[in-house]
Amino acid sequence: MDGDEIMLTVRITVAERRLLRSLAQGHRSDLSEVVADGLLDILPTLHGQARAYRLLAALTEPAPCALTVWLPGPLADLLVPAADTVAGATGVRLGSGCAMLGAALRLWLDQDPHLLAAHLQLMHAGRSSALVAA
Repeated sequence: MDGDEIMLTVRITVAERRLLRSLAQGHRSDLSEVVADGLLDILPTLHGQARAYRLLAALTEPAPCALTVWLPGPLADLLVPAADTVAGATGVRLGSGCAMLGAALRLWLDQDPHLLAAHLQLMHAGRSSALVAA
């Protein structure tokens, strides 16, 4: 754990947890890193009323598994304005950063798994070449 990281707990389904673990294993990273990458991928797309309602729908489906992740502080800080954007578009306040994270994560994981893996590979491409150079 890094001193600048914030612990958050989200609710996801068994299938979503399995996909998240598979993505982490495929990219040799931990679940928290994949969740952070997923947030970086999905947060910029959450504008507009239709997308905000899809995010809210992700919260209404039952999610029996609790997942605790560590996010960099600056990334976790983005959850509040994202929740405000959703509230502005829908009139519904999410209530917590954990709720926003859970909804965004579930919306991100709802995409094609191959697309998710490709996005992660693209996000990690610069880092893996930097590791080789070091």
